[in-house]
Amino acid sequence: MTQPLSGLPDEQLAELARGRGSQRAPAVLELITRAGRDEIADLLGELSRLPLLREDRLFHLVSVAWAAIIGLLAAETPHAREVAYAAYADLPQRDQELLLIYLHAGRIEDAHPVLD
Repeated sequence: MTQPLSGLPDEQLAELARGRGSQRAPAVLELITRAGRDEIADLLGELSRLPLLREDRLFHLVSVAWAAIIGLLAAETPHAREVAYAAYADLPQRDQELLLIYLHAGRIEDAHPVLD
């Protein structure tokens, strides 16, 4: 049985996200719910650059790194969006192209995803 992550402190979630355990993706998803805070936006930007999270897929093409970037965009704060743009720029070119297709946007600045 996995532990609920919503009550965990930010740093513990970050440790789980950096690890190799089964809680990696859920920890990032929980951090996304906190992306409106600058320190969490910075953390998600850092996590999106980890090779492990770029390779770890939530489904089909969508990696955990993409999820972090999408969460930053959806937070709609100026800082979170700037972090998202920088994280996007650090993706390999093909991932950039595919992420824009996924977001139905011509450029990253035009993407305004809404998380349910």
